[in-house]
Amino acid sequence: MAGPLTTVPPVVVLLAVAIAIAFLPRKAGHALGIVASVAALAWSWAVPSGAFIRTTFLGFDAVLLNVDDFSRLMGIIFGIIGIAAVLYSYASEAECVQTAFAYSYVATSFGAVFAGDWLTLLFFWELMAVTSTLLVWHHRGKAVRAGYRYAIFHGIGGTLLMAAILQNYAIKGTFLFGSVPGGPETAGIAPGLPAALAAVGIGVNVGFIGLHAWLPDTYPRPHIAASVFLCVFTTKTGVYGMYRAFPDGHVAIAYMGGGMAVFGATFALFQNDMRRLLSYHIQSQVGYMIAGVGIGSALSQAGAFAHVFNHILYKGLLFMTAGVVVYRTGEENLKKLGGLARQMPITAGAFTVAALSIAGFPGFNGFVSKGIVIDGAHYTFVDGPLPVYEWTTLEWLLLLGGVGTFMSFIKFGYYAFFHGEYDGDVEDANRGQSVAMVGVAVLCVFYGLSDASLFALLPFDVTSKAAVEKVYTTYTVVHVVEGVLLGVIGLVAFALLKKPLSKLGRVPDIDTLTNPAVFYGTRALVVGLTDLYDAVDRATVAGASTVVKSVTNPDTVYEGVVEADHSNSLRAGIGVSILVLAVFVTVVLLLLP
Repeated sequence: MAGPLTTVPPVVVLLAVAIAIAFLPRKAGHALGIVASVAALAWSWAVPSGAFIRTTFLGFDAVLLNVDDFSRLMGIIFGIIGIAAVLYSYASEAECVQTAFAYSYVATSFGAVFAGDWLTLLFFWELMAVTSTLLVWHHRGKAVRAGYRYAIFHGIGGTLLMAAILQNYAIKGTFLFGSVPGGPETAGIAPGLPAALAAVGIGVNVGFIGLHAWLPDTYPRPHIAASVFLCVFTTKTGVYGMYRAFPDGHVAIAYMGGGMAVFGATFALFQNDMRRLLSYHIQSQVGYMIAGVGIGSALSQAGAFAHVFNHILYKGLLFMTAGVVVYRTGEENLKKLGGLARQMPITAGAFTVAALSIAGFPGFNGFVSKGIVIDGAHYTFVDGPLPVYEWTTLEWLLLLGGVGTFMSFIKFGYYAFFHGEYDGDVEDANRGQSVAMVGVAVLCVFYGLSDASLFALLPFDVTSKAAVEKVYTTYTVVHVVEGVLLGVIGLVAFALLKKPLSKLGRVPDIDTLTNPAVFYGTRALVVGLTDLYDAVDRATVAGASTVVKSVTNPDTVYEGVVEADHSNSLRAGIGVSILVLAVFVTVVLLLLP
């Protein structure tokens, strides 16, 4: 039943807050952003489930507010990280306009995850791309070109998703989600071409292998506070969209997720730029979520969204710690740092919590959610979408990604905080940054130790035989040994590979090809179109001049033709003949009824 909490969709209020932040004094604007994030968190927790604000748009049924267990979880974690990110922005001297762009990005993300139909979701999906691009561009400098490439990627992805949605409408006759009353009988995007288009379009947002280059290209470029927002919303809203498109999973998506887990962790290991390393690990960790969605069981999908929740916490914290290092030292490169733990104990402690969380070490939140996804890949079910032998392959991919994650963050911590000595005096995080980081770090530990608190937020109860195919228990001997063993293997592997890795330069990724191709391809297209327009314009003007001259002074034209030599006469005769014929045909066509 509709009530005061379901009268207005949250995106409307949050967009109004974003506008206000831009015009208020800096302290008041950021304070308003924190208060609004607290309110969004409370609203997401308390709003009743159901489809509200049903309307029509251009004659199509639309639901502007749809609340279920999936959207509620997304709203809760978006609200939590919004509080920390706005506080961190204020403490990191972000301008009001930048925070306003960031908050409009938050608002449109709320609009997407609480949409009840594909048309509304697509509208806010595209607005997310616009607001996040503006957030990147605001930093200027190198961020402008990176933001341009980012916009191209997401423009293509959004166009493909729109094509999928239109194809789906042609088949089902409605834009409504299958879970919404009055929606189609089958949930998700229709199989065949619509599903393929949706997978690739959403795949841009989640960083499918080959479509991921915008991630490490863009996220290291803007202001350190902007990176905290960017690392949260686009990819995780993409995971949400992937679930809506494929609620029953798909084997290809599951294996793409496993490949992302390995690919992202591997390329992260090659990086020396801190935020570039973290960006590759977004792709890797989102791979676990995509694998969970692709497997399609209740257990794996619960794990996917548990990992969405946890990843937002520890990844936001990792970008905060890296941002503090940049804020205090001005350095992005790990090779130019070292020994910062002695001078920056709060930042080093927060990093350690976040690193152990993302690596899935027992006692931290990543251990809980990774374990659910890996368990979902381990167990076979009678009605499961994957055959027996494929489960084992996918599980090994996820475990291998876990080893790569340990190695990457051992490298990060070793070179930034624990190895050598930094040449110079630096201060630790300031008060606001410390509060934001410590608050998120506490949540990483809390949800790692109190797994029941995390389970209570999930769309499926992983402890109930009635809800999932196999009951999940976090702290079993097998799970703990597995988590510790991955850490030991990662530590040994890093010790063995540390010297070769230190000699690596920048390892080329697909953007080595795509960035020049897009730049020069776009330039060639623009130049080609300009030259074509110029040629057509000159030909048109010349033709018009000839016609006017022929009509106003035909004797001169005739004399010029007669007096020319044979070859020139032939050319002139052909040209005039074609012109006369063209004019004649045009007049006849215009006079025909």
